[in-house]
Amino acid sequence: MNWSRPLRVHLSVLVVALLLLTATPIIWMAFSQGRQAAILAGEKHMREMSLRLIEGYRNALEGGHEAVALASTVPQLAVAPPGDLQPKVQFFLEVLRSVSNATSVYAGYPDGSYLLNTGRDYVRQSLAAPAGTAFAVRLLAQGKDGGIVSTLRFLDGQARQIGERPFERTNFDPRQSPWYQTALRTGGPVSVGPYVTGTLKVPTLALAAPLKGQEGIVVGTNIHLQTISRLLDARQISPRARSYVVGSDGELVAHSDPALMSTILGAWSGGGGAGMRSLDPSLDVVAGLRKDPAYQTGGLAEADFAGERYLVQMAPVSVSGLFKGSSVAIVVPLQDLVAQANRLLVRNLMIAAGVLVAGVVGSLMLSRVISRKLYHLADEARRIGDLNFAGTDAPHSWITEINTLGGALSASRRAIVQFALYVPREVVRRIIDPEGGAAVRGRRQEVTALFTDVRDFTTISEQHSPEEVVDILSAYFEMLNTVAEEYHGTVIQYLGDSIFVIWNAPVADPQHIENGCHCALAMKAAVDRLNETNRRSGRPELFTRFGVHTGPAVVGSFGAIARQQYTAMGDTINVASRLEGLNKEFNTSILVSGAVHSAVADLFDFRAMGMVHVKGRSGGIDLWELVGSNAR
Repeated sequence: MNWSRPLRVHLSVLVVALLLLTATPIIWMAFSQGRQAAILAGEKHMREMSLRLIEGYRNALEGGHEAVALASTVPQLAVAPPGDLQPKVQFFLEVLRSVSNATSVYAGYPDGSYLLNTGRDYVRQSLAAPAGTAFAVRLLAQGKDGGIVSTLRFLDGQARQIGERPFERTNFDPRQSPWYQTALRTGGPVSVGPYVTGTLKVPTLALAAPLKGQEGIVVGTNIHLQTISRLLDARQISPRARSYVVGSDGELVAHSDPALMSTILGAWSGGGGAGMRSLDPSLDVVAGLRKDPAYQTGGLAEADFAGERYLVQMAPVSVSGLFKGSSVAIVVPLQDLVAQANRLLVRNLMIAAGVLVAGVVGSLMLSRVISRKLYHLADEARRIGDLNFAGTDAPHSWITEINTLGGALSASRRAIVQFALYVPREVVRRIIDPEGGAAVRGRRQEVTALFTDVRDFTTISEQHSPEEVVDILSAYFEMLNTVAEEYHGTVIQYLGDSIFVIWNAPVADPQHIENGCHCALAMKAAVDRLNETNRRSGRPELFTRFGVHTGPAVVGSFGAIARQQYTAMGDTINVASRLEGLNKEFNTSILVSGAVHSAVADLFDFRAMGMVHVKGRSGGIDLWELVGSNAR
């Protein structure tokens, strides 16, 4: 591989690459930062909604605790039922109305008496209540025979009794209930559960406390696990969000998913909730977080399970020292939290990509416009390098730099045009060619030289004005120059009324002798035609003599450092000049040397002139007149 070769890149590729290199990192940074901002916003939203949900659950427990605390101070509850029954019922009904999440309010007595008020859906679901029932009152009281009488009364929304019947579940003893025994044992407020109530036969959480100043009387309130499940509804955070309560033993107490909650209710109704951790794979993650000291007081964590990234919000739910070790956990797929933001980001990314594509298209169009101008300038530069001045100046562009370049190129064109008027075109071409510098250094080589001269031109100059002489010579030289270029000759000098032409320099020409002879014959024919025109127009006739010789010469630039001239020097050049002068003695037009005759004798017609001596040479020259061409 040639590593020295410079890398060439199209302008359009460069512009597009720069645009992509600039825009792509910016778009990616904006997308990354936007996604991170979306995640942070999602986490903030998750935290706010989670805390609101947790606070709602805590408030439900707090309301139940406050109701129990209030009931434990009500004096009417100190008398076992059926004493003061109506005030007791009215108080319990007010508690149910005030504590919206309470399932029932009750009181147990040391003689086995029991009073329970319950309401809402639980009455119709579990107690087969008559139509219009809003509340139910269960009463266990000592009968006249000393046994326990169990009755169930049904009340409407205004607490008016609309029905009563014996309650068949007579084996219930409040003194055997976990809430009763725990409250008496601790002597203060307690939390119990989940456990299954004796009246409604549903799993609940119980809050109970001993009646202040009374021995063996316990008041309490139940909160149905189904109610807790509704309190845990996390769909406002995300359709796939779920939340649940974990007890101190790590087992599920309640879950926001209705299907899972039905399983949980069935498990607790069957006597316990052990082994329910497999219901939700996130429970293992939550169990690990509950053991981490960093999350024992709650917090937001990220975790992977089920092949997806989740946010987990945990919070302990202890209320006034109750339900110690219980926690609420809210689990939300991270993708759900950032989905809307991601859609917005993707939309913005698509817009940015569209703008980028439009920018690329615009850049390509712009680069093509610029490239066309540059290619035009490059073509103009190549034409100038070939000394082809037939083109026009570079067209105007609205890009200042291209106009500047075009102006500089036009100036160079004009300068080289003028330069080529004074220096042979091939020399100029080699000089301006970056690889052609060797053409101007003097070196020895074989050349063919031709000299011309006009007979009696001094007399012609005397008979005509300088302006007329200039016009005559201009037409004459233009004609001869055209013929010389046609036969690949290089006009080295105009010497008064004569010209000096060489072949095989500066451009190599294997047929330089043949081309020199053809050129001499063509020039003579062209002069003859010119003379016919001059005779008709009254201008003087120009009789031209030619001398052609071939041989070695030193060709290159000669002169001072500041001013040089491209020419050829040596005996070959001198002999060619002397041959041109000999035409005067022999009354001929084209004389060539023996060297020329020997090289192309079979191509042209020659007439032998014999050996002659020329000034400045010790030996003679075999002289021949070039008469015509043998070409058919």
